[in-house]
Amino acid sequence: MSSTELAQIPGDHDHFHEVTRRSQNLIPFLNANRPVPDTVVLYGSAGVGKTTLAKRCLLDWAESNLGQFQYAFYLNCRELACMPPCTFAELISKDCPELQEDILAAVARAERVLFVVDGFDELRVPLGMLICDICGDWKAQKPVPILLSSLLKKKMVPNATLLVTTQPRALQDFVLLVYQPRFVEMEGFSEQDRKEYFQRYFKDEDQARRAFDAMRCSAALFRMGSAPAVCQLVCACLELQMQRGQDPRLACQSPTSLFLQFLCGQFTPAAGGCAQRDLRAPLEALCLLAAQGLWTQQLSWFDNGDLGRLGVTESHLHPFLDRHILQRDEYCEGCFSFVHLSVQQFLAAMFYILKLQEQGKRDSLRWDSEDIGDVCTLFSREARARNPSLTQAGHFLFGLLNKKRAQELEATFGCQTSLEVQKELLKCGAEETQPFLLKMDLREVLYCLYESGEEELVKDAMVPFEDVSLHVKSSEDLLHAVFCLRHCRKLRSLSLQVDKSFFPEKDREAPLSAYLQGGKFQPNSDSLCRWVDLCPVVCSENLTSLDISKSFLSNPSVRILCYYITRASCRLQKVVISKVSPVTAYYDFCLALVGKSTLTHLTLVGYIQEDMTLLFMLLGEILKHAKCALQYLRLGHCFATTEQWADFFFALRASHSLLSLDLSDNELMDEGVELLCETLRHPKCFLQKLSLANCHLTEACCKELTSVLIVNQRLTHLCLAKNDLGDGGVKILCEGLGYPECKLQTLVLRYCNITEHGCKSLSKLLHGDCELVNLDLSLNPIALGLWSLCDALRAPYLNLQHLGLWGCAITPLYCQELASALTSNKKLETLDLGQNALGLTGVTVLLEALKERSGPLKMLRLKIDDCHGKLQNLLKKVKESNPSLTIENVIRANAPSYFDFFSAP
Repeated sequence: MSSTELAQIPGDHDHFHEVTRRSQNLIPFLNANRPVPDTVVLYGSAGVGKTTLAKRCLLDWAESNLGQFQYAFYLNCRELACMPPCTFAELISKDCPELQEDILAAVARAERVLFVVDGFDELRVPLGMLICDICGDWKAQKPVPILLSSLLKKKMVPNATLLVTTQPRALQDFVLLVYQPRFVEMEGFSEQDRKEYFQRYFKDEDQARRAFDAMRCSAALFRMGSAPAVCQLVCACLELQMQRGQDPRLACQSPTSLFLQFLCGQFTPAAGGCAQRDLRAPLEALCLLAAQGLWTQQLSWFDNGDLGRLGVTESHLHPFLDRHILQRDEYCEGCFSFVHLSVQQFLAAMFYILKLQEQGKRDSLRWDSEDIGDVCTLFSREARARNPSLTQAGHFLFGLLNKKRAQELEATFGCQTSLEVQKELLKCGAEETQPFLLKMDLREVLYCLYESGEEELVKDAMVPFEDVSLHVKSSEDLLHAVFCLRHCRKLRSLSLQVDKSFFPEKDREAPLSAYLQGGKFQPNSDSLCRWVDLCPVVCSENLTSLDISKSFLSNPSVRILCYYITRASCRLQKVVISKVSPVTAYYDFCLALVGKSTLTHLTLVGYIQEDMTLLFMLLGEILKHAKCALQYLRLGHCFATTEQWADFFFALRASHSLLSLDLSDNELMDEGVELLCETLRHPKCFLQKLSLANCHLTEACCKELTSVLIVNQRLTHLCLAKNDLGDGGVKILCEGLGYPECKLQTLVLRYCNITEHGCKSLSKLLHGDCELVNLDLSLNPIALGLWSLCDALRAPYLNLQHLGLWGCAITPLYCQELASALTSNKKLETLDLGQNALGLTGVTVLLEALKERSGPLKMLRLKIDDCHGKLQNLLKKVKESNPSLTIENVIRANAPSYFDFFSAP
């Protein structure tokens, strides 16, 4: 290829070349300071300039700027895919067949040869064919894809340097085809590139600014603008809008609205507003070809044969060619392609809503559409993982499920549309109980519904969404969420996670007064503006649960949300604030919740070190308020002094509603528990459930706890997990549990350093008249103590119904004794033996015992490493003799205990 030919590449304007020349620094063999790899794979999405950059490399070689290569060859895969089988010699000399022998001789002698393989993803053959059929003979007749794969695998010209361009979907193929390739990503236009492109296109500075600002209104459209072809499309569309005196922002509300304006704006209806009827047939054919090419990932272009099969000729395409919707293929005469992948995706989406005009055409298109997936498959994760291009087509489809947009298509092209696709997306499948949208990623659902802009569709789609969990990464996320959630009539629970980068740094520490004007909120950032729109959702009457976790907020955002929480229309019952910054957010939320009569559950978890006195004072105000209905309070990771804890425990006495208190993960120490016990012994203490897990407790506090168990007859649940109580502490607790006045039903002693000696104390307790129903001893080294526990399980008056022995180092040696105890027990309903190495022998012993006798056991958790053959038959027999028994195989080492719910009463 000559330098003159390269200089005349279509669309090779100055600005695009300027951008691609900058990207040349990415190519190692263009940089003298970098080692030259054998193969460089240049990848990027469609239209970002891979081909232009590859040709620029060849142009530089032709101009002697790449002197390290003696010869360079350009191989276009789209062009080569049309070639019949040939030899490798014919392949590289196809443009100069008369010089074939000279070229072969020159390449054979050359030490430095560059091959540019452009558009590898266009080969349209299975990867298996490329791997298995490799050829090293330059004169053997082979299909072109085989010759190219042989070149990539260095069977042909082994010392050559290769530059391969491809789209990301084909990257995984290179791992098997090429040895240690260097992957280089080309990202296309940067933000500054896009801005400069608009200035060059419009010439008029004001028009360029208005158009650029309009495109920025849609984050999705702005991202698509990294492809120069999309930038050109946007500019053409917005230029037409401004020429007609219309606001360009209206066309940029979403990618769908822009592409629709681009498509329809090119075709002015005939006089009297009548559509151009002769456009309908080619439009339907193009939509089919677009969808078929997208689904098969093999048809980015089509020819006259494809058109003829659909009853369309080349002359029908002239309106679409003239308006730059289609383009002629520069390498294959009589072939056409869409001007950009995004245009193909848009037309593919249209395929799903078009009504075909005649029976013959319907039959023809039905035959041709066998490779096209249905609507639900279009949105399935599996299909998109195999074919990422389907994602944008799905977004466009939702955008077209808008009555006004469908009517605009009909008016322009004289076609008929149907929005029946909505029903498929909203209904349940034949064997499913939930609508299809519930199986999709929520972020994707919200984006698609926003893209539609159709409020009636959003109302119907959001009906099944009662619990919503939002991860807010950008203002765009909140824009979509607000549009959908305000139509979510059944929303009950909302969980929020806000990324650190969401609120600008200047917002984080600014006082609320900076955002108030005349008593009204005046957001000065896009993020805060979206947040203000979200807050009314929180105060809706239907929302009862709000969870804000792992979030980075700003002072104004917290104050604004708290303002809405204080409104009478806000009916929140459960509020969770966990690991939130700034720390002042905890004080603001507590202040907002004072006097909130609907609030029953409050969780505050965070590494709070500052001003605990203020936090405890505000909690005291909540608890003693006349309207307080708080029943559950969780405080975690609070770094308070003993004096501060004392003040808080004293404030607890004023509560007349609190039933559950969870102080897990606080450094209470034994001194703190002693102060708490004074409140627990108070006659006006109504607590029923208490969790002190991981509070750095020892045996020293057990005497105080024992006194509480005797005096406080309301306390029924106590969790002391992850505290080093030891056998001595258990012995002291058992003394209190043995008193007739003690009404404790649940005791969690997980990971408390209990051994066989502690088990003896518990066994003695269980033999007596004890109220204990649930006991969790998981993660304690009690294997030898199992003999004592089994003895207790045989006791005739045992009340124990649930026993947790998860991860207690129990071996097959103890299974016979345990099996005997199970056959004698008359009360135990749940036994958790997960994460114990019982082995095949131990499991068999237990199952054989359960097979012989149908007892009260309803849940048995085991770790079964090998479950086949004889053991499967045994499991089946156990199920037959005990229909109500569920046997759960706990395989994962970190599987949660069945008793985890006891740790958060």
